[in-house]
Amino acid sequence: MIGRLRGKLVGLTEEGLVLDVGGEGYMLFATPSAVKQASSSESGSDEVTLETHLHVRDDALQLFGFATSPERDLFELLLTVSGIGPKVALAIVSAYSPAELRRAMVQEDAVLFQSISGIGRKLAQRIVLELKERIVDVGETTLGISENESGTARDALVLLGFTPIEAEQKLASVDDTLSVEERVRLALRAR
Repeated sequence: MIGRLRGKLVGLTEEGLVLDVGGEGYMLFATPSAVKQASSSESGSDEVTLETHLHVRDDALQLFGFATSPERDLFELLLTVSGIGPKVALAIVSAYSPAELRRAMVQEDAVLFQSISGIGRKLAQRIVLELKERIVDVGETTLGISENESGTARDALVLLGFTPIEAEQKLASVDDTLSVEERVRLALRAR
């Protein structure tokens, strides 16, 4: 597997970019943030590092590029959903930040997914249905905390994209004797 590439941007395509790595050009289907990151290197003279995913098909090898590992991790999680291929997963990860997408999954917000071109109501509902429990089940791992560590539910909400004040407001009405996972889950459901 090719998990990361470091090289110089040598071209942009409609769907991504071409990265020169040691004299070889790798074409990557890339998120807008990855393209922006690569393009911001001084006129292509600086090297850029992108996280990658190699998708193997019978008739092709496709490389996908991401600005961050959370983008790539979410892309790979989306590939586990029935009916989602790499192009659709890339479109989803390109449309919103990983924190916004995770929050939508946990809050069962299928409308957010429907706002993405190419995602209909049924596919949006399938994404939420198939991934919401997986996001919650791996919530502490995904969020980088566990009950055995010093992390708190507030830290988890901040990692999901809330400001510390917003996190405190969401947690104000949640029983603080519950587990970190349960407090986060209830806080996310609070309006």
